[in-house]
Amino acid sequence: MKHAPVTLSPYDPQWAVLFEQERVSLEIALGQWLVGPVEHIGSTSVPGLAAKPIIDMMAPVRSLSAAAAAIEVVTALGYRNGVHRPEEAHYFFKPETDNWWERTHQLHLTEPASLLWRRRVAFRDALRCRADYRSRYEQLKRDLAEAHGGDLMAYARNKDDFVNEVLGVRDKTQAPTVSYPRQPDHTMPDLDPDQGAPGEQRRPWSCRHRWELARRYSHGRFRGGRQRG
Repeated sequence: MKHAPVTLSPYDPQWAVLFEQERVSLEIALGQWLVGPVEHIGSTSVPGLAAKPIIDMMAPVRSLSAAAAAIEVVTALGYRNGVHRPEEAHYFFKPETDNWWERTHQLHLTEPASLLWRRRVAFRDALRCRADYRSRYEQLKRDLAEAHGGDLMAYARNKDDFVNEVLGVRDKTQAPTVSYPRQPDHTMPDLDPDQGAPGEQRRPWSCRHRWELARRYSHGRFRGGRQRG
C-alpha cells in the first residue's frame, strides 16, 4: 500500500479555532463522562510550530471502562473508532478514512492519571513555554520527514528520545518529572480569570480558568460549570 509522505504545514492560527469548535461539540456530547475540559494537544496546539494539519485532542474521563459507553456517541459525531494505546485510551479519528494523511481530527478518551495524558500534556506545555524546544523539535520533524518519507511509524518512533529529554525521563514508560505553566492555545486579551476585568494583570492559567475563558470567547459570556446539551 502506497503512503503519502509526511508533510509539515506552517503554523496556522485557524487550528486553534478548529479545535475550539470541536471542543464545544465534544464537551456537550461527552459531558456525563468528562472530569475536565477537552485538551488540544500535539503540534497544532503550539503557536508558531509547523505541524501535520491534524487537530489532536484528549478528553479526560472519570473511568476508561465506563467511557466505553461513549464510543457510540463519538462515532455519531462523524468519528471512526480506531486502536491506539487501548490499555489506556479509546481512540477516534475523522473523517472515516484508512489513509492517515486524510484525517483532520484525532481524539483520545483517557483518564487524566494515565501515562498518555500526563506525557502529552506536559510535552505540549513545554513546547508552548520554550522557544528553544520549539525550534529543535521543528527541525527534528523536518529531518525525520525527509528521512522516512511516508513511514509514519518510523517518523513518530524517532521522536522519542527528544520527547523523553524534554520530559526529564529515560524512556517512554515514565511519567514526566518536569512541569511548565499551562497557556491557552491562542492569544487572548489580559483578563482576570475570576472577574473578567480588562487590564488586570493575568494570573497563572489553571485548567478551569482556561476552560471558562474559552467558553466566553465561543459563546459571548462565561458559563459556570460544564455546558449541558
